[in-house]
Amino acid sequence: MAEELGSTEREIVAQRVRKAEELKKLGVNPFGNGHAPAHLAEDVLRRYGDQPAEEIAKDPGSWSVAGRVLAVRSFGKAAFLRLRDRSGELQVWVKKDKVGDQGFEVFKLLDVGDLVAAEGPATRTKTGELTVEAHRFTILTKAVRPLPEKWHGLSDVEERYRRRYVDLVATPGVRETFVKRARIVSTIRRFLDERGYLEVETPTLHKPEEAGGAAARPFETHHNALDLDLKLRIATELHLKRLVVGGLERVYEIGRIWRNEGIDRRHNPEFTSIEFYQAYATHLDLMRLTEELFHRLAVEVTGGPIISFQGQRIDLTPPYPRVSMLEEGARALGLSPDDALAGRGLAEAVARAASRENDSEGAWKLEQAARRSPGEILAIAFEVFAERELPRDRPAFVVDFPLETSPLSRRRDADPRLVDRFELFVGGMELANAFSELNDPMDQRARFEAQMKAKAAGDEEAMPYDEDFVRALEHGMPPTAGEGIGIDRLAMLLTDSASIRDVILFPLLKSRD
Repeated sequence: MAEELGSTEREIVAQRVRKAEELKKLGVNPFGNGHAPAHLAEDVLRRYGDQPAEEIAKDPGSWSVAGRVLAVRSFGKAAFLRLRDRSGELQVWVKKDKVGDQGFEVFKLLDVGDLVAAEGPATRTKTGELTVEAHRFTILTKAVRPLPEKWHGLSDVEERYRRRYVDLVATPGVRETFVKRARIVSTIRRFLDERGYLEVETPTLHKPEEAGGAAARPFETHHNALDLDLKLRIATELHLKRLVVGGLERVYEIGRIWRNEGIDRRHNPEFTSIEFYQAYATHLDLMRLTEELFHRLAVEVTGGPIISFQGQRIDLTPPYPRVSMLEEGARALGLSPDDALAGRGLAEAVARAASRENDSEGAWKLEQAARRSPGEILAIAFEVFAERELPRDRPAFVVDFPLETSPLSRRRDADPRLVDRFELFVGGMELANAFSELNDPMDQRARFEAQMKAKAAGDEEAMPYDEDFVRALEHGMPPTAGEGIGIDRLAMLLTDSASIRDVILFPLLKSRD
């Protein structure tokens, strides 16, 4: 441990270790076990509220609390401690004439960061703060390493992610972020359970031919006992649809997904998503369900339908507007939708668009797009030019996706060049992706074959050919709609967090070396 510390911190640690030894001499285990407080801080706060000291004195009770010491104000033979447990913070008053000589000797070995237990009546101090007056006091766990005094600057932001266990204690608001994240997940579960969905679990280790369900590069691993190359899942889609074939007509899974891709403020290679599938439904049904879900999440997690995200006021009250990818992508290229889908004048339009695009990344995407199909070009044009024009004060559904962008979506009956699909954008982020599912096994086989050709041509994100999934479709899948929602981005939105790392407890980081 000493090699990690500067000289000042090394001396602090040595001093605290000596205090731990002194506690042992007093008969106190500095790393104790088995203490269960009878109350939480919020129990005391809820019981007395704003009652004045005179009212509290009539029924002060006896309160047993425990938690981490965040601050100490000492006045000789008395001190006030700021104590935090899982429910909140509470002041504890330690006086020598109440805790006795032994208890006060233990107190004198206290440091900020220690975990302590106190028991005694409630009171209100002269400054008006509700307080537990300790008649019994002990240290449960000695913190031999000090908490940081403050966090600031870019280097400290990364240190926060590396030492989340300290970040949760030292940085205001971090704990509440993850409490809200947990509330998001539990609200989604309740919402779907109320509608007859069944929560299931599917494999996270896939054989190479099964590692599909999205356009992404998987992580690879190897199972020694079976001598089998495997890939970590990039989506839960294909296994969940197998279950719909088997008669589980409404299913969902909340789970970890791994994609071997870049890292930025909205992407982490390990993330959490929910996918849910409903038989006898279309993507239009899921649009309505998604509006209901996002409205309910806003109300239950933030207290109302209007939220603030990075300085932008967003109203999550339904209904949400629809924006056509086909029309806006074609408009950005100066073409009609029909000409763009047919490829008429498309190469020239893309070249012109790339030459006038000021953003280097956007220009590069357009240059690369020239090698792709008309539908894929339209999707890239929409991403470069139209995404930034989407409404920011409310969510928006992007619709009218070209067939080539969606190898697992059902063709639109009215126009087979398009698929029945939508993406939901909120606050400039894509949060949900849904479509009416393809249940024609012959069509699915042909699309897998097209994906294999794309892979052979160098597309590392093209899907593998999953013969077993096609076989499942041959047994008959009812008309079905499915949707995926990124839990991490949803947490960013509802906690007003700028980076995905702020809502993942332990995000992947480069090694210090």
